[in-house]
Amino acid sequence: QGCSALPVAPLPPTHLALAAAMAPPSCWILRALLAAAILEAGVAFVAGPPRWPPAAEPPSPAVAAAATGAERGQQRPSATEGRPLLLGAALGLLLAVSGWRGYPAVAEESREADLANGENIFLGNCAACHAGGGNAVQPDKKLKKEALVQYGMYDVDRIKYQITNGKNAMPAFGERLKGMDIEDVATYVMAMADKGW
Repeated sequence: QGCSALPVAPLPPTHLALAAAMAPPSCWILRALLAAAILEAGVAFVAGPPRWPPAAEPPSPAVAAAATGAERGQQRPSATEGRPLLLGAALGLLLAVSGWRGYPAVAEESREADLANGENIFLGNCAACHAGGGNAVQPDKKLKKEALVQYGMYDVDRIKYQITNGKNAMPAFGERLKGMDIEDVATYVMAMADKGW
Protein backbone atom coordinates (compact mmCIF):
# COMPACT_ATOMS: atom_id res chain seq x y z
CA GLN A 1 0.00 0.00 0.00
CA GLY A 2 2.74 2.47 0.98
CA CYS A 3 1.93 6.17 0.74
CA SER A 4 -0.35 5.82 -2.30
CA ALA A 5 -3.53 5.79 -0.18
CA LEU A 6 -2.74 9.17 1.40
CA PRO A 7 -4.22 12.44 0.15
CA VAL A 8 -2.00 14.35 -2.25
CA ALA A 9 -3.50 17.82 -1.79
CA PRO A 10 -1.63 20.17 0.57
CA LEU A 11 -2.86 19.68 4.11
CA PRO A 12 -2.93 22.11 7.04
CA PRO A 13 -0.60 21.09 9.90
CA THR A 14 -3.41 19.62 12.02
CA HIS A 15 -4.52 17.39 9.16
CA LEU A 16 -0.90 16.49 8.33
CA ALA A 17 -0.49 15.10 11.86
CA LEU A 18 -3.67 13.05 11.46
CA ALA A 19 -2.57 11.76 8.03
CA ALA A 20 0.82 10.78 9.47
CA ALA A 21 -0.84 8.95 12.35
CA MET A 22 -2.97 6.94 9.92
CA ALA A 23 -0.13 6.29 7.46
CA PRO A 24 1.11 2.70 7.16
CA PRO A 25 4.51 1.94 8.72
CA SER A 26 6.07 1.75 5.24
CA CYS A 27 5.27 5.43 4.59
CA TRP A 28 8.41 6.77 6.22
CA ILE A 29 8.49 9.93 4.08
CA LEU A 30 5.32 11.37 5.63
CA ARG A 31 6.52 10.46 9.12
CA ALA A 32 9.89 12.17 8.50
CA LEU A 33 8.16 15.33 7.26
CA LEU A 34 5.95 15.34 10.34
CA ALA A 35 9.01 14.96 12.59
CA ALA A 36 10.72 17.88 10.87
CA ALA A 37 7.61 20.06 11.20
CA ILE A 38 7.22 19.25 14.90
CA LEU A 39 10.88 19.97 15.62
CA GLU A 40 10.83 23.22 13.66
CA ALA A 41 7.69 24.41 15.44
CA GLY A 42 9.15 23.43 18.79
CA VAL A 43 12.41 25.28 18.20
CA ALA A 44 10.52 28.40 17.14
CA PHE A 45 8.32 28.11 20.24
CA VAL A 46 11.19 27.69 22.70
CA ALA A 47 13.60 30.14 21.13
CA GLY A 48 10.92 32.69 20.31
CA PRO A 49 11.89 36.16 19.19
CA PRO A 50 15.27 37.56 20.22
CA ARG A 51 15.33 38.53 23.90
CA TRP A 52 17.42 41.64 23.32
CA PRO A 53 16.09 44.41 21.10
CA PRO A 54 17.75 45.00 17.75
CA ALA A 55 20.66 47.44 17.63
CA ALA A 56 18.53 50.00 15.77
CA GLU A 57 16.38 50.65 18.86
CA PRO A 58 17.88 52.48 21.81
CA PRO A 59 18.19 50.13 24.80
CA SER A 60 15.83 50.61 27.72
CA PRO A 61 17.37 51.34 31.13
CA ALA A 62 16.79 47.72 32.24
CA VAL A 63 18.52 46.35 29.14
CA ALA A 64 21.40 48.76 29.58
CA ALA A 65 21.73 47.62 33.22
CA ALA A 66 21.70 43.97 32.13
CA ALA A 67 24.38 44.70 29.55
CA THR A 68 26.45 46.40 32.21
CA GLY A 69 25.97 43.36 34.47
CA ALA A 70 27.08 41.08 31.63
CA GLU A 71 30.20 43.13 31.25
CA ARG A 72 30.92 42.45 34.95
CA GLY A 73 30.90 38.69 34.36
CA GLN A 74 27.18 37.96 34.71
CA GLN A 75 25.67 35.99 31.84
CA ARG A 76 22.47 36.84 30.06
CA PRO A 77 19.81 34.13 29.75
CA SER A 78 20.31 31.86 26.74
CA ALA A 79 17.65 31.58 24.04
CA THR A 80 18.34 27.83 23.81
CA GLU A 81 17.90 26.80 27.46
CA GLY A 82 14.83 24.57 26.97
CA ARG A 83 15.79 22.90 23.68
CA PRO A 84 16.98 19.49 25.00
CA LEU A 85 13.73 19.06 26.89
CA LEU A 86 11.74 20.17 23.87
CA LEU A 87 13.61 17.78 21.58
CA GLY A 88 12.74 14.83 23.83
CA ALA A 89 9.12 15.95 24.07
CA ALA A 90 8.86 16.41 20.30
CA LEU A 91 10.31 12.96 19.58
CA GLY A 92 7.99 11.37 22.14
CA LEU A 93 5.02 13.17 20.60
CA LEU A 94 6.09 12.04 17.14
CA LEU A 95 6.19 8.40 18.20
CA ALA A 96 2.85 8.68 19.99
CA VAL A 97 1.13 10.42 17.07
CA SER A 98 2.60 8.12 14.45
CA GLY A 99 1.53 4.92 16.18
CA TRP A 100 4.92 3.40 15.37
CA ARG A 101 5.06 -0.18 16.62
CA GLY A 102 8.40 -1.30 15.27
CA TYR A 103 10.11 -2.00 12.03
CA PRO A 104 8.03 -3.14 9.05
CA ALA A 105 9.45 -6.67 9.38
CA VAL A 106 7.44 -7.06 12.59
CA ALA A 107 4.28 -5.97 10.78
CA GLU A 108 4.96 -8.40 7.92
CA GLU A 109 4.94 -11.39 10.27
CA SER A 110 1.39 -10.69 11.41
CA ARG A 111 -0.18 -10.51 7.94
CA GLU A 112 -1.87 -13.44 6.27
CA ALA A 113 0.08 -15.12 3.51
CA ASP A 114 -1.01 -14.51 -0.08
CA LEU A 115 -1.11 -17.91 -1.78
CA ALA A 116 -1.51 -16.44 -5.27
CA ASN A 117 1.64 -14.37 -4.77
CA GLY A 118 3.35 -17.46 -3.30
CA GLU A 119 2.48 -19.44 -6.42
CA ASN A 120 3.90 -16.70 -8.67
CA ILE A 121 7.11 -16.52 -6.63
CA PHE A 122 7.39 -20.32 -6.71
CA LEU A 123 6.90 -20.50 -10.49
CA GLY A 124 9.42 -17.71 -11.09
CA ASN A 125 12.15 -18.87 -8.70
CA CYS A 126 11.64 -22.44 -7.49
CA ALA A 127 9.88 -24.46 -10.19
CA ALA A 128 13.06 -25.06 -12.19
CA CYS A 129 14.27 -27.45 -9.47
CA HIS A 130 11.03 -28.16 -7.57
CA ALA A 131 8.38 -28.56 -10.29
CA GLY A 132 5.39 -30.50 -9.02
CA GLY A 133 6.91 -30.67 -5.52
CA GLY A 134 9.91 -32.66 -6.70
CA ASN A 135 13.63 -32.00 -6.41
CA ALA A 136 15.72 -32.20 -9.58
CA VAL A 137 19.03 -31.90 -7.67
CA GLN A 138 18.44 -34.21 -4.67
CA PRO A 139 15.51 -36.47 -5.63
CA ASP A 140 14.94 -37.77 -2.08
CA LYS A 141 14.41 -34.25 -0.66
CA LYS A 142 11.11 -33.42 -2.34
CA LEU A 143 8.55 -30.87 -1.24
CA LYS A 144 5.97 -33.60 -0.67
CA LYS A 145 4.51 -33.79 2.82
CA GLU A 146 6.13 -37.16 3.61
CA ALA A 147 9.63 -35.89 2.73
CA LEU A 148 9.13 -32.59 4.55
CA VAL A 149 8.08 -34.48 7.71
CA GLN A 150 10.95 -36.99 7.32
CA TYR A 151 13.60 -34.23 7.07
CA GLY A 152 12.06 -31.99 9.77
CA MET A 153 10.99 -29.33 7.29
CA TYR A 154 7.21 -29.56 7.66
CA ASP A 155 7.03 -26.08 9.20
CA VAL A 156 6.55 -22.67 7.55
CA ASP A 157 9.31 -21.05 9.64
CA ARG A 158 11.84 -23.75 8.70
CA ILE A 159 10.95 -23.46 5.03
CA LYS A 160 11.28 -19.65 5.26
CA TYR A 161 14.70 -20.07 6.88
CA GLN A 162 15.91 -22.38 4.11
CA ILE A 163 14.54 -20.12 1.36
CA THR A 164 16.23 -17.12 2.96
CA ASN A 165 19.61 -18.73 3.72
CA GLY A 166 19.83 -21.68 1.31
CA LYS A 167 21.26 -25.08 2.16
CA ASN A 168 23.52 -27.54 0.34
CA ALA A 169 22.84 -27.10 -3.40
CA MET A 170 19.92 -24.71 -2.85
CA PRO A 171 20.94 -21.05 -3.20
CA ALA A 172 19.87 -18.38 -0.71
CA PHE A 173 17.02 -16.13 -1.84
CA GLY A 174 17.12 -13.74 1.14
CA GLU A 175 18.67 -10.93 -0.88
CA ARG A 176 16.53 -11.49 -3.98
CA LEU A 177 13.09 -11.78 -2.38
CA LYS A 178 11.27 -9.56 0.11
CA GLY A 179 10.33 -10.98 3.51
CA MET A 180 6.62 -11.08 2.65
CA ASP A 181 7.37 -12.91 -0.63
CA ILE A 182 9.35 -15.54 1.28
CA GLU A 183 6.44 -15.89 3.72
CA ASP A 184 4.02 -16.30 0.81
CA VAL A 185 6.08 -18.94 -1.04
CA ALA A 186 6.74 -20.91 2.16
CA THR A 187 3.02 -20.95 2.94
CA TYR A 188 2.30 -21.94 -0.67
CA VAL A 189 4.74 -24.89 -0.40
CA MET A 190 3.03 -26.05 2.83
CA ALA A 191 -0.42 -25.72 1.26
CA MET A 192 0.62 -27.66 -1.83
CA ALA A 193 2.31 -30.35 0.30
CA ASP A 194 -0.95 -30.76 2.22
CA LYS A 195 -2.85 -31.10 -1.09
CA GLY A 196 -0.32 -33.59 -2.45
CA TRP A 197 0.87 -31.25 -5.18
